This record gives sequence, C-alpha cells and structure tokens, in this order.
Amino acid sequence: MDIIFIDDFRIATLIGVYPREQSVPQTVEISLQIGLPAQNAGRSDDLRDTIDYAAVVERLRHELSSRHFSLLEALAEYIAELLRKDFHARWVRVSVAKPGVMPGIRRAGILIERGEKEDASATPA
Repeated sequence: MDIIFIDDFRIATLIGVYPREQSVPQTVEISLQIGLPAQNAGRSDDLRDTIDYAAVVERLRHELSSRHFSLLEALAEYIAELLRKDFHARWVRVSVAKPGVMPGIRRAGILIERGEKEDASATPA
C-alpha cells in the first residue's frame, strides 16, 4: 500500500470542554498517514490516480474553521471519516495533539487508525 503523509499541520480551531476553550480557538497539530485507494500514481504520474494532499489540507482548513469539538478523540474521528469517505482513503492514521496544554508537557493528544491497512491486491510470497 502506498501512503501519503502530512506531518505537523498546525491549525487553529475551537476544541475543548472548558468555557474558555469553547470561545477561543486553540492551535492543534495534526499528522496524517493516508493509504491510497490504488497504487497507480507512481506509474502514471497523474494526480487523478492519487489523493491530492493540497486538497486534503485545504478541506481541513475549511472544515475546522467552522466546527467545535469537545474532545481530541472526536476531532480525530471526524478527520478519519472525512478522509475515508470524501477522499476514498483505504486506511488512515490520524494524530491530533494540543501543544503546551499543561506545564511540563510538550503536547498531549490522540492517535487513531481506521480502515484496512493490508494490501488486498498483494499476492502471498
């Protein structure tokens, strides 16, 4: 399986359960690994045969600017579902973290995987 990755994408969004967090955007760090629906792009050199990571980033910027999530878990699940449904990713790994949420902690977050990572088209050796 071919995997596109986007690391340390930083975006401000409304996230959290506390009153201040519900009105003041916070920066979250998102890292993605996205399993491609097919392995054709390397041979074809055609953007239509892959997932356009620029389109993914733009879509996330748009979506996260208008939503509020209480939990990082819910945000990660939303991103995973969006990638699987709208971008046809076979498998995704989504990491979402809040930097500096508490003294002495660089960042805290969640890492989820959704979908099938196994390459169904691969033949056993």
